Amino acid sequence: MADWLQWPGRVWRIFATALAFACFGIGGALLRLVVFPLQALLLRDAARRQQAARSVVQAVFRLFISWLRLLGLIRYEVRGVEKLQRRGLLILANHPTLIDVAFLIGLVPNASCVVKSTLATHPCTRGPVRATGYICNNSGSDLLLPCLATLAAGSNLIIFPEGARSQPGHALKMQRGAAQIALRGGLDITPVRIHCEPAGLYKGQPWWAVAKRPLCFKIEVGDDLPSAFALQAAGGEHGRAARRLTESLIQFFSEPPGAAKAVTKGSHASAGT
Repeated sequence: MADWLQWPGRVWRIFATALAFACFGIGGALLRLVVFPLQALLLRDAARRQQAARSVVQAVFRLFISWLRLLGLIRYEVRGVEKLQRRGLLILANHPTLIDVAFLIGLVPNASCVVKSTLATHPCTRGPVRATGYICNNSGSDLLLPCLATLAAGSNLIIFPEGARSQPGHALKMQRGAAQIALRGGLDITPVRIHCEPAGLYKGQPWWAVAKRPLCFKIEVGDDLPSAFALQAAGGEHGRAARRLTESLIQFFSEPPGAAKAVTKGSHASAGT
């Protein structure tokens, strides 16, 4: 197809992308200025207030993903989502796009997340980050303790071991901190593979440089990776076990879409397709 025939759709996606993220920013400001202050007045118990804030953010992210689909910007398919409907999960995912966190928090109940420390001061995101008790990654070596504490309290914790969005054509590079959390806490890892075709919303891409067609996401939840088995195979040495777990994650994330066996039943399996 001639390039000029694709321009109407591309112009629309540029406009729709600007509209979608403007709505996202306005929504974040409204949460900080209206919704969370009301929750603070109505819910005196800090734990109940935090869980209520997480439920609100989950609903908002689900709405945002539906808004992107309605605008014709994305399509998506989710497999194995039933594995995320548990408590105390350590969920590790690859990070190809800007909206990965919106997908995952929208799918995971009572989710906490390790986020960039800058989000705690940004006017559009600081309200949700503080109200939900998300963990900022400026804690350095102390990051282990708050992560284990939130998991022990029954929260589900989402971490992107890459530390930042990946770039197309570059090999995956992952930090071992997430594997160390699993090992120190005696926790299994629930891996989530996110695939986006064509590449879009990746690190370094301007927001207006939209793809020639809507982004198609395939999100697959794999079987749990047992940290105890990795530790035993490494002879009880945490450093070696962390390397083994990280290598297993890289292998899982590098597999093509469709490698995960469990297929979600119901609306999430076909939504956006």
